[in-house]
Amino acid sequence: MRKITFFAATSIMVASSLFATATAALAKTMVYVSAATDGDINTYSMDEKTGALTPADKVKAGFSVMPLAVSGDAHHLYAVVRSQPYRVVSYDINQDTGALTEKAVAALPDSMPYVSVEKRGRLLFFASYGGNKIASLPIGAGGLVKEGVKQVILTGRNAHSIVSDKTGKYVFASNLGSDVILQYVLNDETGMLEPNKPASVATKAGQGPRHIRVSPDNKSVYVVTELSGEVIHFALDAATGTLTEKETVPVLTADAGLEKGVAPPAPPAFNAPATAIQTPAPAVALQPKIWAADIDITPDGKFLYASERSTSTIAIFAVAADTGALTRLGSIATEKQPRGIRIDPTGRFLIAAGEKSEKISVYSIGQEDGSLQGVGRYDVGNGANWIEIVRLP
Repeated sequence: MRKITFFAATSIMVASSLFATATAALAKTMVYVSAATDGDINTYSMDEKTGALTPADKVKAGFSVMPLAVSGDAHHLYAVVRSQPYRVVSYDINQDTGALTEKAVAALPDSMPYVSVEKRGRLLFFASYGGNKIASLPIGAGGLVKEGVKQVILTGRNAHSIVSDKTGKYVFASNLGSDVILQYVLNDETGMLEPNKPASVATKAGQGPRHIRVSPDNKSVYVVTELSGEVIHFALDAATGTLTEKETVPVLTADAGLEKGVAPPAPPAFNAPATAIQTPAPAVALQPKIWAADIDITPDGKFLYASERSTSTIAIFAVAADTGALTRLGSIATEKQPRGIRIDPTGRFLIAAGEKSEKISVYSIGQEDGSLQGVGRYDVGNGANWIEIVRLP
C-alpha cells in the first residue's frame, strides 16, 4: 500500500508559483501593521512607484495583537493575540482590495511573540519567550488554522523566533536567555520537528539571539542579538541544515554609550518556598541598555537592516555576494522604539514601526548603496510593532 504522509493527507494548498506569475501592471501592494495596545490590525495600500501609503481599513483583533504572518500564496494573514485567551486568528485577504475578513480562531498553549509559516504552507510555527517553548499548529484546507496544537517542544530560556530555511526542511529557533540557536529537521511524513545533529549551536554568552533571517540564496543565516546589539552571520550547510558562525558585526557604533543588555532571570520553580522568591528592588534610574529588535534582508540579498530600540535607529549593512559577509554602512534615526521593520517584495521600500510612536515611516532603498531615504510618515495605532507587506495579483 502506498504510504500517505501527514502533509499529503491534511493539506490542500494553492501553489505559490501562481502568486509569482502576477504581472506588475495588475499587482497591488498592501501593508498590515499590528497595533498591540489598541488591539487593531491597520491596513494600508502602497503606491508601488513612490512607496506612499493610503490608509485602507482596520480590524479589531484583540488586545496585544502581535505578531503577524502571511501565507505563501498571499491569501491569508495569521495574527497572534497575546492576551488571554491566547489564540491565533486566520484572516482571508481579499485579492482585489486587500481587506481582511476573520475566518477562524485556534487556541495557543502560551503567549507567543513570534509566528512564521512553514515553507510549504502546512504548519504555523510559534515561539514563546515567557513559556520557554516552541509549538506548531496545522494549517487546514482553505488555509485556515482551526485545530489545536500539533507539537510543543520545551526549549532553553526565552525562545524568541522560529523560521525555516528556504527548502523548508530545516528549522531554526533562537533562545535569547540561553544563548543558543536550536536546529531541527522537519519530518515530511509526520509533520514533526526532530532535533538535528547537533541539536543546537551556541552564541557567545550574553549576546541574546533574537530574530533570524535566512539569506535569499539559502547559504547564510543572520541573527540579530538583542542584548549585545550585533548581527551574527552563520554559514548554512545545505546538505545537513547546520550552522557555522562566520562573523559578528555590531549594530551600533562604539560611541553609542549604551550598556550591554541583560536577560531576565529564570523564574523560580513552581514549588519554591516563599523565602526563595526575591522581592524586586525599588526602581532606580539606569543607564540605557542595548535593545536590538528586528532584522530584514532585501530580496536580492544585497543589503541587510537591523533596528535598535534604545537609540531608535536602523543600521544598514552591505552583504557580500560571494560569502554573505556583512559590512556596516551606517544608520538612520527612525520611529521611537522600532520594534518591527519590513522590506516590500520588490526590495525598493522599507517600513519601520515604533512602539512608542504614533506614526510609521516608509523609506526608499537605494539600489546601489542600500541607503534609506524618507518617503513619508503615516498615522498608526498605539503600540505598533509587527509589519507584513503583501503583493496581490
